[in-house]
Amino acid sequence: MLATRQPDLTVCLEQVHKPHNVSAIIRTADAVGVHQVHAVWPTARMRTLVSSAAGSNSWVNVKTHPTIASAVTHMKSQGMQILATHLSARAVDFREVDYTRPTCVLLGQEKTGITEEALALADQDIIIPMIGMVQSLNVSVASALILYEAQRQRQNAGMYRREHSALSKEEQQRLLFEGGYPVLANVAKRKGLPRPHIDEQGQVIADAQWWATMQATTVRR
Repeated sequence: MLATRQPDLTVCLEQVHKPHNVSAIIRTADAVGVHQVHAVWPTARMRTLVSSAAGSNSWVNVKTHPTIASAVTHMKSQGMQILATHLSARAVDFREVDYTRPTCVLLGQEKTGITEEALALADQDIIIPMIGMVQSLNVSVASALILYEAQRQRQNAGMYRREHSALSKEEQQRLLFEGGYPVLANVAKRKGLPRPHIDEQGQVIADAQWWATMQATTVRR
């Protein structure tokens, strides 16, 4: 799983606010090897909502941004092309895009879509061709179609056949502990304990003092 993670492929949710859509998008992201998903919400309350919706999947990081400008700046600093899912005169079929490049797919809010500010920051508009009477797909469905096209292209290019993970050793250990042992990770964080090592069998390697502190209960007097 670590070797197939694609840190240079991501999605950015611009004020997507329905928890079931956020959860579905993150689940699909994990399925195709996306390591981190970005979400733009200007208020702390909505950032908490997005984080809560993402909590069902411990294998994908969710990074929130206060503005679309800060989100796009962050991803462009990593050399990513920004693709906006938007019907316009310059839009191209989503299957015509090269997803082997570092890529961020920008998805807009359920009712109003992507904002004008976000469209101005994007490198390319993309569309999913539709021949029925309905003009748009559910945002989570759209993300799944695009991400699986990205996976197809990357598989053909051999990008899922790495011998070693593109993630740092530190990030691999964090992901294995927090994703594989979410209850222990929460307790360790609450008690200020260092993160233990996870060996190649997926076992927690820690000394007796670490385990004793983990198991200790606080007695109220």
